[in-house]
Amino acid sequence: MSLGRLDSWKQQYYSTSGVVVGYALCSSLLAIINKYAITKFNYPGLLTALQYLTSALGVYVLGKLGILHHDPFTIPTAKKFFPAALVFYLAIFTNTNLLRHANVDTFIVFRSLTPLLVALADTAFRGQPCPSNLTFLSLLLILASAIGYVATDSGFTLTAYSWAFAYLITITTEMVYIKHMVMNLGLNTWGFVLYNNLLSLMMAPFFWFLTGENVQVFAALRSGIFDPAAFYAVSLSCLFGLLISFFGFAARRAVSATAFTVTGVVNKFLTVAINVLIWDKHASPVGLVCLLFTIVGGVLYQQSVTGAVSAPAQPKQLDIENNKGGGIGGGGGGDDDDFAGESDGTGKLISR
Repeated sequence: MSLGRLDSWKQQYYSTSGVVVGYALCSSLLAIINKYAITKFNYPGLLTALQYLTSALGVYVLGKLGILHHDPFTIPTAKKFFPAALVFYLAIFTNTNLLRHANVDTFIVFRSLTPLLVALADTAFRGQPCPSNLTFLSLLLILASAIGYVATDSGFTLTAYSWAFAYLITITTEMVYIKHMVMNLGLNTWGFVLYNNLLSLMMAPFFWFLTGENVQVFAALRSGIFDPAAFYAVSLSCLFGLLISFFGFAARRAVSATAFTVTGVVNKFLTVAINVLIWDKHASPVGLVCLLFTIVGGVLYQQSVTGAVSAPAQPKQLDIENNKGGGIGGGGGGDDDDFAGESDGTGKLISR
């Protein structure tokens, strides 16, 4: 091997490794950072609005610098995309309140339940074939593990689980509807992120007044109380939401779909491990075992459907499901438990 070729190989190796490590760190830490942010800054509407602003502005600036390409923002396209953005906003809204009232483990369990409902919705409303035997068994494992987690959750509260079920319904609706919307509009991934976040930012003030959060925020501003910890938590949350957009999309280009999926699974285990180590806001030992089986069921599900996705459609489907656009719990380009973007959303850009 010539010296020039060796140097090129080393450069590519370290570049790919850096991208994958960056994605793994952002994805595994994001849910915990968002939980910390909502604990220190108890204004979920304003917090998500700041994340929408960071992600939308980041995509716009990076587009101007020529680092990425996004579809131009136009009023006719925005009108067509608005219903999808509304569903996305509701998914992030319920997601935020779930993290506000429950621990990170509960979020991961309910996020892992989405393949079950998405498979049912695809079959019932989109004319997709029934799941294969392996897919069905993996979905049953996810469901049984989730039931076991709920049954052993000592921190069970009606408020937390009401938000959990509301999140499950909205994120499932968003995942199914977004597939339909994006395929019809033909937006590229960064265009999808821009429209999702910018339209969500425009909707945020309406929900501030609807929930009465504007009164709380104005009262806090009048009191003049400034918590540096809240400022750092919010800044870190917004930064990671944007970083996971970059690292998520870069990792997809740098490694195979299988390697990216494996990285996403490892990220979930890292999130659980870090959550257990840094504070006491986590599930019981039995609940953690059920959580791990839920993740295993997700791995089996991913393996069972990978071969069923046609080659031309696979990249677009992965982009839609896993890159959600910014927001609490995840910026765009992350794995499937990102809120905003995870959304994993996503798209996890959440999205997740």
